Amino acid sequence: MSHSAAEGVTVPPMDEHNQKLISYLHPPDWVNPQPASSYNLVVIGAGPAGLIVAAGAAGLGAKVALIEKHLMGGDCLNVGCVPSKALIRSARAVGDIWNAGKFGVNVANNPEVDFAAVMERLRRIRADISDVDSVERYQNQLGVDVFLGSGRFTSNNTVEVAGQTLRFKKAVIATGARALQPQIPGLQEAGYLTNETVFNLTEKPPRLAVIGAGPIGCELAQAFQRLGSEVILLHKNAHILDKEDISAAEIVQQVFVKEGIQLILECQIYRVEKTDLGKVIYYRSRGQEASITVDEILAGAGRSPNVEGLNLEAVGVRYDTKKGVFVNDNLQTTNPKIYAAGDICMSEKFTHAADFAARIVIQNTLFFGRKKLSDLTIPWCTYTDPEIARVGMGDRELQAKAIDFDTFVIPFDKVDRAIVDGEDEGFVKIHVKKGSDKILGATIVARHAGDTINTITFAMTNNIGLGKIASVIHPYPTQAEAIRKAGDAYNRTRLTPFVKNLFNKWLAWTR
Repeated sequence: MSHSAAEGVTVPPMDEHNQKLISYLHPPDWVNPQPASSYNLVVIGAGPAGLIVAAGAAGLGAKVALIEKHLMGGDCLNVGCVPSKALIRSARAVGDIWNAGKFGVNVANNPEVDFAAVMERLRRIRADISDVDSVERYQNQLGVDVFLGSGRFTSNNTVEVAGQTLRFKKAVIATGARALQPQIPGLQEAGYLTNETVFNLTEKPPRLAVIGAGPIGCELAQAFQRLGSEVILLHKNAHILDKEDISAAEIVQQVFVKEGIQLILECQIYRVEKTDLGKVIYYRSRGQEASITVDEILAGAGRSPNVEGLNLEAVGVRYDTKKGVFVNDNLQTTNPKIYAAGDICMSEKFTHAADFAARIVIQNTLFFGRKKLSDLTIPWCTYTDPEIARVGMGDRELQAKAIDFDTFVIPFDKVDRAIVDGEDEGFVKIHVKKGSDKILGATIVARHAGDTINTITFAMTNNIGLGKIASVIHPYPTQAEAIRKAGDAYNRTRLTPFVKNLFNKWLAWTR
C-alpha cells in the first residue's frame, strides 16, 4: 500500500459541511491501493464523465483505475450544477415574494435575506449528496481502484500517479475544464471570483460586478440581485445570452431590467484598480468611457480545458489550450488507445452531455463499438427565471446551413395554466423541416423550461414528428400543453384548400 502523494484539500469555509464533503471526496487519510498488473481502463479525472466511465466499465467486469487530483465529483457537484442550483432556489423564493402581490398575497416589507444561512444551506445540501461520488463507494462498492493524485502519461501504456505506475490497455482523459481567466490589466491584482470560488462566500457582497452575460454570468447575476446585492452585469455584445434565440433572450433581459440589474452592454473593460473605496472597473461602452466601483467582481466569461500536466505530447495526443483534446466522432484521440469525454474535448459543456459521452466511451473502448457523439440529441438549459431551454438547431443555425424550415410558436399567454400561474411571458417555439413534421429544433422560455423541453428531446431522439405529438393527451391545465398545441398547429397546416374542399363535399353528401 502507498500513501497518496496529493496535497491536502481545503474548501473554505472549513465548517462541518465542507469537512464532511472532503471526507467523502478526498479523504485526508486515504491510502492509494496497490496497482493491478494491468487495467482494462485507466480514467484520469473523476468528474461526471470519468465517474460514469469508471462505474459503468467496472460494472461490466472490467478492471478499472480512476485518478483524481482534487475532489471526486468534479465541477458539477462541487462548484457547478449542485451549488448554483441551491443558490438559485433560495433566490427564486425571494422572487416569489416580490411577485406575491399579483396573486392577492400582501407582503408588508421586502424579504429579509440571511445570506449566511443561504450559503450554509448550499454547503449542507452539497455535502449530504456527495457520498454518491465518494472515494469509498467507488473503491469498496463499485470495485474501482481509486488513486488520489495527479496523473500523467509516461508511455503508450502507462500512467504515473503519486509515485506509482498504472499499466493500461485503454485510457480515458476526463479532466474537465476550469474558469477562464480574463486578460484584463489589474484584475488579478484586485482579486476576483469565479464559479470555483463564489460558493465559498459567507458574506453578501453589497456591490457585485459580473463580467460576461452568458449562462453562468446571467444565472448568478440574477441570483445575487435577488439575494440583496446591487449587481452590475457587463457584457461585450449588444444583448445578454446572445447565443440563444433572440426573442427568448429579450424576455430574460427585460426581466433583469425590471428586477434592477444594471446592464452595461457593448462593453470593453480595459483596466481594474483596487482602491480604498472598492474595486474600480474602467470600461468603454458605445463610444463612452466610464467606471464603476464595486466590492467584488465575478468573472463568468468562459471555460478553459485542463490539458496541462498530462504529458500528452509523450503519447501523441493532439490538443489545443483553448479547444482541449482533439477527438473524432467516436471520442477517440489521435492515439487510438486513448479516448476522452466531457468538458476536456466537447463543445457541449454540460453534465448530461458528459454522462452520455461516457456511455459512448464505455462501448467503444470495451466492445470495439462505433458509437458516435454526433448521434446524440443534447438539450440544454439556462437556469435564469424564466429559464431558456433549447434542443437541436435554432433559426439562425438553420438559416446559416440553408435548411428550409417552418416554425410553430405557441405563446404562453395562450396557455391557460401559464396565465393562471402568472407566467405568460414565455413561449414554445418548434422548427420542423419544410413540408414535413420532422423536428429540427426547439426553444422554450418558461419558469420550468428545462423540465418541459424533455418531451421534444424524446420526440427528436426517437424520430417522432410534431404531428404525432398532437395525439398525446396532456393533463389539463399544464404549461406543457403548449407543446401539444404546437402539434395541433402543425396538423392544421395539412388541411390544404383541396383537402378542405373534399371534406366539405363529404359533409354535404352525408347530410
